[in-house]
Amino acid sequence: MLLEICANSYQSAKNAQEAGAHRIELCSELSIGGITPSYGLIQQVITELEIKTFVLIRPRSGNFCYSEAEFEIIKKNIQVCKDLGCHGIVSGVLNSDNTIDIKRTQELIALSHPLPFTFHRAFDMVPNPTEAIERLIDLGATRVLTSGQQPKAIDGLDTLKMLKQQAQHRITILVGSGISSENAKVFKNEGFHEIHASASEIINSESSSYFGNTPQTVSSLKEIKTILNVITNEI
Repeated sequence: MLLEICANSYQSAKNAQEAGAHRIELCSELSIGGITPSYGLIQQVITELEIKTFVLIRPRSGNFCYSEAEFEIIKKNIQVCKDLGCHGIVSGVLNSDNTIDIKRTQELIALSHPLPFTFHRAFDMVPNPTEAIERLIDLGATRVLTSGQQPKAIDGLDTLKMLKQQAQHRITILVGSGISSENAKVFKNEGFHEIHASASEIINSESSSYFGNTPQTVSSLKEIKTILNVITNEI
């Protein structure tokens, strides 16, 4: 089983590599679901680390229905990632009714080529996941990051199993949200091949009247190693 770590900083990416994770999804601001990381962060991770790096391309928090200006930003960021030598793109676009925006997503997949394309957790908002999976397969997406349309993947297990059965290896179901060393083995036992976790620990919880009280987190070396031990132990 492959472990992808959602890394929100250079230190998180470095910890993921040192702990032995197979891949990272590099982003910023996990507290709002993740947005595109800065050029400087992407460049430093690609230049100084060796871990396979997929980059989240999401221009803002909120919904996944974008204006023309926002869509242009998404496309420019994908090109930047390709130019910097990233290994994969994580993105996606929805219509106002939360169905997949076929035309725009197709354009993003084509622009990302030859890099693999992960359709992110916007998928968990679609009204008909079985239909949406077929559309993503038709478009050529490599994988879909999903919690089975529940806040935590463990609660969406039945839907995840259904999607995996439907996919029949035509697209990878990357299971994410709430994955930890306590439940990772469940997904391995169900036959999933990839899981996605932040493995976060709080390193600073200071609050400010100006900047709020969002804790500062980093991916934990210990938790990543524990997850890896759980999914590689055959017992």
